[in-house]
Amino acid sequence: MIRVVVVDDETLVRSGLSLIVGSAPDIEVVATCSGGEALETVGRYQPDVVLLDIRMPDVDGLTVLRALRALARPPAVAMLTTFDTDEYIGTALRSGAAGFLLKDTDPEQLTQAVRTLAGGRRVLSPAVTDTVIAGYLDSGPDRQTTDRLRSMTTRELDVLALLGEGLSNADIAARLFLSTGTVKDHISAILAKLGTSNRVQAAVFAHQAGLLGGGPGGGPAGDRPGGDTGTRGSRP
Repeated sequence: MIRVVVVDDETLVRSGLSLIVGSAPDIEVVATCSGGEALETVGRYQPDVVLLDIRMPDVDGLTVLRALRALARPPAVAMLTTFDTDEYIGTALRSGAAGFLLKDTDPEQLTQAVRTLAGGRRVLSPAVTDTVIAGYLDSGPDRQTTDRLRSMTTRELDVLALLGEGLSNADIAARLFLSTGTVKDHISAILAKLGTSNRVQAAVFAHQAGLLGGGPGGGPAGDRPGGDTGTRGSRP
């Protein structure tokens, strides 16, 4: 059974989300609370997933998120918002949020998102995904991003580009003629070099750096940072 805590300042919203999410046979909403009670509530009930409102008057969602991520066994946290242009999206993702969902997400999609989060994966509502990518593309790659990309091997850039397209590990493995285990190893190395904690952030980096489009890794390897063309397309 997947254990969920809902954190929102509005009682009606908490009730509605609890009713929707708790209707699934494999999900139990163990508690709901406001932002100021979140840390204590999560500590008491030890949920697998927390659905956390990003804008609350008592304690804002970003503050709660950082406190939850500092726990010894932090739950997966998905931020909730009524706006698909929320200015805090990027900050929340960089602070360790595992997802970003609109409060009017379809009930079936919401319960599936909880399952995805509990499985250790990341979720973004489609409208939020567009906002995240657009925001990073508008800003362009900064010096730090460019330096991090230059530290990667050609194969890691190939994997990063396909990750940016939303492909699963199995799909990336098939596209690049690699084993799934090798892809996992590459993704671990990519996250370490980018200094990021999840695939969503890495995908944003791929978009920001212009790695998408063209070949399997977003264009000829020689045209990208770390562009060693000799290993491109080789099998492990």
